[in-house]
Amino acid sequence: MRDDALVQVGTGTYLVHGSNTNWVILEDGDAVTLVDTGYPGDHDQVVASLAALGHRPSAVAAVLVTHAHSDHIGSAERLAREHGVPVLMHHAEVPHARREFLHQVAVGDVLRNAWRPGVLPWLVHAVRSGGLTDVRMSGPLPFPADGPLDLPGRPVPVHTPGHTGGHCAYHLPEAGVVITGDGLVTGHPTSRLRGPQLLPRMFDTDRARALESLAVLEKLDAGVVLPGHGPVHHGEAAAAARHARERELSGR
Repeated sequence: MRDDALVQVGTGTYLVHGSNTNWVILEDGDAVTLVDTGYPGDHDQVVASLAALGHRPSAVAAVLVTHAHSDHIGSAERLAREHGVPVLMHHAEVPHARREFLHQVAVGDVLRNAWRPGVLPWLVHAVRSGGLTDVRMSGPLPFPADGPLDLPGRPVPVHTPGHTGGHCAYHLPEAGVVITGDGLVTGHPTSRLRGPQLLPRMFDTDRARALESLAVLEKLDAGVVLPGHGPVHHGEAAAAARHARERELSGR
């Protein structure tokens, strides 16, 4: 794990930079919540990031999934199988995690965009990191109830569809943080932009809904944004969402 991979953004709140994808650790005493798990090839780094904070995988009270793409659930099934960790997500994302259907950019779509800077290197990295591995889950669970989850960090799921139908952000009201997954990012190897933005269009299942979901993020009271890709954003979530919308509508 790189020395700069683990970034503390508040008491018990950490963003971890994996290989092109982030995950988040929420710590409360001897227990942690893990939000996303990177690519399958990031498993050792997931374990190392927990160990850096003094935790074993068995300390994970639950994995929360923003969405069931292979670069975000790469270790989820393994953690569930080997350590009995429950994996929770929006009910609309459960069949996606089971691979009853797959809403993920196809290799053909990527190749049609190969002329764009960064696309081919990203594709090579994704393949090498297990992006084409079958990561379907055997027992993904929907959230047990609305509102804050009884887990370290007390995260509040916020449905932000568009990237996938069941995509969720996680609001940490007490910490003033929002974990945005791929609904709002601050960088990506296939984008020349820096700062708050939507992912390139080819990655979204429903671009119009992804744009609409920025209005949901805009309503959250948070001064720190933890994205699925790119660095921590220190600034109001509302302003970040507006900036991403303006970029999209202006074509920048």
